Amino acid sequence: MQFNFLISVVLITLALIFYSIGIWAERISKYLKPRHVIFFWSGFIFDVSGTYAMHKLATNSFNIFEPHTLTGQIALWLMLIHAIWATYVVLRGSEKAHREFHKYSLGVWTIWLVPYFTGMFLAMNR
Repeated sequence: MQFNFLISVVLITLALIFYSIGIWAERISKYLKPRHVIFFWSGFIFDVSGTYAMHKLATNSFNIFEPHTLTGQIALWLMLIHAIWATYVVLRGSEKAHREFHKYSLGVWTIWLVPYFTGMFLAMNR
């Protein structure tokens, strides 16, 4: 296994771990806290880093309409919007926003899992 491939897998898996911790900790507490936001941003940064590392390893040309690429891009943009929104809620949001934020987090996380698992499937079948 290529070292660079291993690095990209580790980065993407760290994204899964950090983002999942943030999502589930926030969901269980039912109140958005600053530490949740740190986990969201950490997951996003690891995901961008891992995606970039995978992109550098790609042997074929970049095709935005390939299903894994498309779902990955959608997931990254949703993670970014989610992290920005969470940051805003923690810094300036109402108490109601802090309590209700978790209703949307699970949806973003679920969408993020699609490219994670399709990427894993594609890597196992190469």
